[in-house]
Amino acid sequence: MEDDGVEWFDKPGSEAVEVSAPRAKWVALGARWVAAIEAVVTGGVRVEHIGSTSVPQLPAKPVIDLQLSVADLEDEQSYRPALESLGLVLRQREADHRFFRPPAGEPRTVHVHVCAAGSRWEDDHLQFRNVLRRRPDLADEYARLKASLARQFRYDRASYNSGKSDFIAEAIPSTEE
Repeated sequence: MEDDGVEWFDKPGSEAVEVSAPRAKWVALGARWVAAIEAVVTGGVRVEHIGSTSVPQLPAKPVIDLQLSVADLEDEQSYRPALESLGLVLRQREADHRFFRPPAGEPRTVHVHVCAAGSRWEDDHLQFRNVLRRRPDLADEYARLKASLARQFRYDRASYNSGKSDFIAEAIPSTEE
């Protein structure tokens, strides 16, 4: 793996990419995780349910994606021990975000993305979620892309994620209607 400036803790897994039909329980699971994080992270500015499971009727990997916005991303002591108390581990550190999930070998049920409040990372993810919620046509197009990528890159999550990048980048400016 080339050095792309991303620090991984453990190596990325090779779990199969599986896109599931929408499930009503995703909203409730997201709300429970939001409440749990808000209860333990005192330095958090806000917690949002993002990702495909936060968009009604959108097929998704059955993993709840959450975004924790903090005042100072570099101050990991203000949020890392709290997230670890919920059974999550820091898996990836990038300049603009941190990635937490259950430990390797345990079911991948939730991802917590920590970013700086007011950052581009925060804004892009919220805008993308919001545009998919407002535009069912775009959500349908995104669902078709994800299904195609999941078939093509079944055991390559990095390529699956990368394959969505252009679509996401093009969708975000459309929120400024």
